[in-house]
This record gives sequence, C-alpha cells and structure tokens, in this order.
Amino acid sequence: MSDETSTKTVVLIHGLWMTPLSWERWVPRYEARGMTVVTPGYPGIPQGESGVAALREDPSPLAGLGVREVFDHLAQEIEKLDEKPIIMGHSFGGAFVQLLLDAGYGSAGVSIDGAAVKGVKALPLSEIKATLPVLGNPGNKNRAVPITEKEFHYAFTNNLTDEESKAVYDRYSVPVSGRMLFQGGLANFTPNATTTVDFANGDRAPLLFLSGGNDHILPPVVQRENYERWVKHSTAVTAYREFPGRSHYTCGEPGWEAVADLALDWALAPTTGMLA
Repeated sequence: MSDETSTKTVVLIHGLWMTPLSWERWVPRYEARGMTVVTPGYPGIPQGESGVAALREDPSPLAGLGVREVFDHLAQEIEKLDEKPIIMGHSFGGAFVQLLLDAGYGSAGVSIDGAAVKGVKALPLSEIKATLPVLGNPGNKNRAVPITEKEFHYAFTNNLTDEESKAVYDRYSVPVSGRMLFQGGLANFTPNATTTVDFANGDRAPLLFLSGGNDHILPPVVQRENYERWVKHSTAVTAYREFPGRSHYTCGEPGWEAVADLALDWALAPTTGMLA
C-alpha cells in the first residue's frame, strides 16, 4: 500500500434526521483544496434547502426506507465516478462508510460520530435516551418519524444554547426512517443483519473513526468498540481520534474546521501519520 492516495474525489454521506445540506460548510472547504465533492442523498432525499422543506411537508419517501436500499443507491452513485473516492460519513453515514469499504468501495474512509455496525455491543444510556422516541414504539418501524426541537437538542446539539440549537434544527432536521433505525438498533439480534461487515477483511481501504467526547447519541464508547473490533481481526489500516468536548453536531458546531481538515489530511495519507 502506498503512503498517499491519489484520488481527488470525496463522497460525503449524511446521517439520519439529516440531508445532504448538512455538508454545506464542508463542500467549499474541500473544493478550495482542489477536491471534487459529491454529496449523495438517500433514495428520495433531495439536495438543498428545498429538499429539507419538501421532506417536512411530505416525508413519505422515508417511510419504509431500509439500509440495503440506501447502500445499493450509494454504491451505484460511487460506481459512476471516475476514480475510487475517499468516503466520509456522519452518524449513520459512518456505518455506510464501513459497509462500503468492506464491499470494496473507496480509497479511504472516515466515520464521524458513526453508528455502530453489527457486533458492536456498547449501548450507553444517553444513546438509549436519544433513540427511544423512535425505538420505543414498534409501530414506528415503517414510518417516517419526526424529531422535536427538544429531542434534537439532546441528541445532536447539546453543546449549543436553546436558541442556537433551534436555528440548526430549523435548517437541517427532517423525519427519520424508522426502519433504518430499527435495523441498526436491533442488528445484534437479527440474523444476516443489513449492517453486517467482515471485521477480518484485510483488503478493505484504510478507515478512520472520529468521535466527539460529548456526543449523546453515539458516544465515544461506541466508536472505540467499533474501532477495536476492526483492529482485533483485520490487518487493514484502522485509526481512531477523539475530539474532547464535541457533540454529535461536530460537523457544524464551532471548531468544525479542525474536524474537516484532520479527516481529509488523514484520508489523503492514511499510513504516514497514524492516530492510534
């Protein structure tokens, strides 16, 4: 494996309750460094501010949407590119980074505050509290479930004031696919779960886990165990870095530039400056 990747393409994958608009600050920052940036939405999730408004008005494209459908869509979008890209994902997008790299996509991957894949057993109380409004009602499994301002503030923006959190909520939040959240949350009890990876895959591209120290919905204990499972079984390059004090909204709260820059710097040269 060479010390540096030659790709100039980055694919940014958003998480649940979000759309591609959540990357609006990262795109120009990476483009200024000469990168081509692609921000695919999940099937039925449009780009831009109008996409957020459309999903709030009619969230039906999210109802019943599953992990496999999203994976297949993302894989098709990546296959259209002229080169193997760097793949970065936030929250559930981080789980998709692992799934895609395990399937042979990407020259490097970065999971930012990523959702766990099957086999990761850490389940902190703050994660239970953040996801209970959806997972606490089995009837939500095939629904598009909205998130309230209060729930959003706890799960995503706990470092911000009520007023600051409301501004983020108003700009970015959309309902969630209950099916995807159930598939992720119940993966360890589901044979052939859709979030299954081969932790022993030594041929996958380098993978970095970034974690926020004050993340409620996916705390460092989740990221660390996910990282350690890869390290234990695979010879592929795997690294970990925690940003103390940062929330789940690490891609947008003050100081996001440091996260974005470290992610790209590492992905461009993943074997020269190991973080863990």
